[in-house]
Amino acid sequence: MIAHINDLGDLHRVAEVLVKMAGEIKTIAFYGEMGAGKTTFIKAICKELGVTDTVSSPTFSIVNEYSSPNGSVYHFDFYRIKSQAEALDIGYEDYIDSGQYCLIEWPEKIPDLLPNELLTIKLEIGEMNQRTITLYSPK
Repeated sequence: MIAHINDLGDLHRVAEVLVKMAGEIKTIAFYGEMGAGKTTFIKAICKELGVTDTVSSPTFSIVNEYSSPNGSVYHFDFYRIKSQAEALDIGYEDYIDSGQYCLIEWPEKIPDLLPNELLTIKLEIGEMNQRTITLYSPK
């Protein structure tokens, strides 16, 4: 699936489609340069999942947990980690194995730790701040 949006406010439409398409797959990896809209897209997905907590980037905490009617939603930001061992130190495997939603920013920092059942989202900034969002099915 490829979506083009001209305004980050339109992410809610893409988030709605993504949640329906994901089905039973609850781990989603978000790739994109700084400022591409990863956290903003995750906010839209959390809203679609019924999260009422304030969703913010866990840049310094590495992981934030939000409550939803469907259970917990874990939001990771691995931008600041230096090795995959740091992800393991925070209990990453327990989160991934929990069966709950795991939304991962900067997954390229933990390539060997990504599960097989995974949706991949690539966000790209085009001309005039248009965003292209590409959804890849499980690897």
